[in-house]
Amino acid sequence: MPDDDHTPDGGNLGSERDFQVDVDDVLEDENEGLFDDLLSGEPIFDNKEVLRPSYTPHELPHRSEQINSMATILVSALRGDTPSNILIYGKTGTGKTASAKFVSQELESTSQKYDVPCEVEYINCEVTDTQYRVLAQLANTFIEQNRTHAEGRIDELKQLRADAREDTSVLADTEFETADAVGDRIEDLVEEREAMEDVPMTGWPTDRVYEAFFDAVDYLERVAVIMLDEIDKLVEKSGDDTLYNLSRMNSELDNSRVSIIGISNDLKFTDFLDPRVKSSLGEEEIVFPPYDANQLRDILQHRAETAFKPDALSDDVIPLCAAFAAQEHGDARRALDLLRTAGELAERDQTDEVEEEHVRQAQDKIELDRVVEVVRTLPTQSKLVLYAIILLERNGVHNINTGEVFNIYKRLCEEIDADVLTQRRVTDLISELDMLGIVNAVVVSKGRYGRTKEISLSVPREETETVLLTDSRLSEVEDVQPFVQARFDED
Repeated sequence: MPDDDHTPDGGNLGSERDFQVDVDDVLEDENEGLFDDLLSGEPIFDNKEVLRPSYTPHELPHRSEQINSMATILVSALRGDTPSNILIYGKTGTGKTASAKFVSQELESTSQKYDVPCEVEYINCEVTDTQYRVLAQLANTFIEQNRTHAEGRIDELKQLRADAREDTSVLADTEFETADAVGDRIEDLVEEREAMEDVPMTGWPTDRVYEAFFDAVDYLERVAVIMLDEIDKLVEKSGDDTLYNLSRMNSELDNSRVSIIGISNDLKFTDFLDPRVKSSLGEEEIVFPPYDANQLRDILQHRAETAFKPDALSDDVIPLCAAFAAQEHGDARRALDLLRTAGELAERDQTDEVEEEHVRQAQDKIELDRVVEVVRTLPTQSKLVLYAIILLERNGVHNINTGEVFNIYKRLCEEIDADVLTQRRVTDLISELDMLGIVNAVVVSKGRYGRTKEISLSVPREETETVLLTDSRLSEVEDVQPFVQARFDED
């Protein structure tokens, strides 16, 4: 009779325990989750958030002059005075918003240290881009603060009333003579709190919204600094009425004082303002110049020390990120995006070091992502013009001119039943696509035949076409070949 541990042919069965271990190993392999393999590598990042635009660092290299200028102006708020309004200019990624937020945080923390009522409210006008929405958001922010203040004061007075009923001497240094007088004040505050109505984001007349904001900000004694980022977007969308109203507030306020910080990428946006608004708003101006490659290296090195594990970056990563971003007008935001994306690509490769190749891959990815977002948000007419250029290139047409684009564009409009713009307007749309970096349009002379534009794509054709066809109207175009053929017939 064979041993229990052996098969009839002499093979070893192994113990029941060994067999169970083998089964467990198989089950564990089968139960590997979707993310288990991705988590198996060593992380490269310590704190990725410090590489995002929303992060406000504790130190901003190469911006001490601008930061000190802001602080010199805003220190008036800590003395209870009204600071001058400030306009901050500079291209994207020059540290405007980060510096302004840094100074604002310092201002608020110092005001608490010295018990001076000072608040800073931030609004991004690219998102909140109408007069109504800006005023409503500001009103609701101050209304919520006022409710919190009223609730805290009610709690204090309830305790004071309870103490006064036991011993009236506790009222000696207060404005109240009796516990009943404290109770009356509590009732008034409860009524005030309950009357604080939030402003809906639509539906009220604008003058009513302005009145609600005015009452909310003047409810308490304080200096309110209102930071309007992308202020040019607000003016572009709603004119300068909001700025006019805000700049005139201080002459009407009893308890509060308001100061405005406007941040703009457009140095010329004040050219379109009412002269009265321009003079009151631009009391102080601070310009943020672009960073050079050396300054960008310092910024990246400073952030990388917190963002990455030790020795996670090869020596050429930061200089290459800085060099790429310096070509983009000294854009620190672009440099940080590059470094973060390169790190993410390295993690996906499950390597323990970010290398030059990851930066180059990140540059391609960011550029493609930018193109996708720009193309996706183009107006329909611009999409039709771009699609016409793509169809011509796809069918082997080189040195495309405006007339050729217009012929294909017209037939695309007919196919989707869109209005046909004039050729002059189509030429303008081509110029706009050129400014966005989607096409390259060069004016060339045709001698006695005048001048024309030679047009070519500046972005990957297939990826751009894929994005265009996500538009439901363009996806209705079933067979584009006849349009291109028609172009040759008409020449």
